Amino acid sequence: MVLSSPSVISDYESGRRKSPGTRFVRRFVWALLVIDEERGGRYIRELARLTSSPTTPILDLREFPIPVRTELFCKAILGEILTCKEEANREVLGYTVVDSLKAIETFSGWEFFTIFGSTTERALVFTNVRQERSPMLAVRISPLKPRLVVFHGAEPDELAVKLSEYDRIPLVYSLAPSVEYLIKSLRRLYRVALRMKLGTPVRVPPKVTA
Repeated sequence: MVLSSPSVISDYESGRRKSPGTRFVRRFVWALLVIDEERGGRYIRELARLTSSPTTPILDLREFPIPVRTELFCKAILGEILTCKEEANREVLGYTVVDSLKAIETFSGWEFFTIFGSTTERALVFTNVRQERSPMLAVRISPLKPRLVVFHGAEPDELAVKLSEYDRIPLVYSLAPSVEYLIKSLRRLYRVALRMKLGTPVRVPPKVTA
């Protein structure tokens, strides 16, 4: 498909011609996509990754309306603090639940940063952990550091513990019976924080079931 000559496109880019309108732009973009598809679809696949929201490995991502103490956060997810307990008195401002296996399979380098949401002062909760060190290896090489790292599915190994201590990031092992239980508990904690933010009475929430 031939839409226009190079000189005409140059006129549009330089402002010598008025805007071609949405019909022209649609046809031009469509032609580019057809060409890319014929060549293997490399840019189409990249565009799909850029526009996917939410990213598939991210199961839940929220910012708390008020800071939440690490102690309460761990209690909600049945978590045991394994390292850097002296750092665990700090507060988290949000959380991200990540399927670690899918993240390894699908994340490109920069996409890893999407798990930090709007602040790094959050808990990164890695579920479906198969290799007991892989989440901490990813955190170790990242220039951005979370406030807290949580393993769910496999207990951290010796290397993961060492990396946690090196970066002074508390490492938590969650005993939540399922991913669904984990997410329900965190959303319940979010609602409690929201009620406190609004100054409304906080009722004891019902027990979360798996």
